[in-house]
Amino acid sequence: METKFIGERISDARKKSGLTQANLAEHLFISPQAVGKWERGESVPDIIMLNKLAKILEVDLNYFAENVQTAEVLPTIESKGNSTSILPVKTKPAWNMSMGNWVDADFSGLKNLGEKFSSSNIQRCRFIGSEMAGILFKNNNIQQSDFSGSDFSGSQFQNSNLVKNNFSNAQLNQCNLQASMFSDCDFSGTDLSGVSAKSSGFEKCLFSGSRLIGLSFTHTYFGEIIFEGDIQNCSFENCSFRKLTFQNTRLTNTFFKGNRLKRIKFVDCSADRLTYEFLKSGKADLSGITLIG
Repeated sequence: METKFIGERISDARKKSGLTQANLAEHLFISPQAVGKWERGESVPDIIMLNKLAKILEVDLNYFAENVQTAEVLPTIESKGNSTSILPVKTKPAWNMSMGNWVDADFSGLKNLGEKFSSSNIQRCRFIGSEMAGILFKNNNIQQSDFSGSDFSGSQFQNSNLVKNNFSNAQLNQCNLQASMFSDCDFSGTDLSGVSAKSSGFEKCLFSGSRLIGLSFTHTYFGEIIFEGDIQNCSFENCSFRKLTFQNTRLTNTFFKGNRLKRIKFVDCSADRLTYEFLKSGKADLSGITLIG
């Protein structure tokens, strides 16, 4: 792939989307200087970043490849015996569902909905069993909606308020949460592995049977939360707690840092030596913890 060609394609799509280099950089969590280097052909994004660019700029991934047709209609070759014919195939339209007032809507079972839901009011909607991987939720008010069994893998929640939503048995692995508040939400049986949360909050949420592996919480608030089961390779850094309880929990290779660990309650828990020492250093109450090994 030619770096100059890709840079020009990024620049053209960015301008058509009405984004500045700084806007695009914010969506990608990188510096504006990095975007500038791409557009000048001084460097090239990797395939993971190209996928993110395609979603943000609402283009097909082939848009960044030379000698590939990227028109509205792409040809498909159909074989019939010894002959072939070319059939037109319509590409999926780019839907930007931002700035909407979505109330009592039923989007259950939708597939490949890799679009945007930003600056929207989403209330009492149904997204049961929908494919929503890679979606950007930004500046939203989301209340009393059912996302059970849906796939949010790699999605982003930014500056959003989420109240009384059902995420049970959903896939939220590798999601990025920034400045978002989750209140009275149900995450029972949900895969939360690899979730990264910063400056966010969870209050009165359910986590029964959730997959809690590789989570990272930074400057995040927890209020009236009970964690159960196995917690592995997680980190709680400079978080604040109010009635946070670990109950019947096995904690391994989990990092705790901060001066508010006394507010955490442990009931019938066990921890490996590393986790135990992190908690001890933070002056946590270790009376409810048994040391593993």
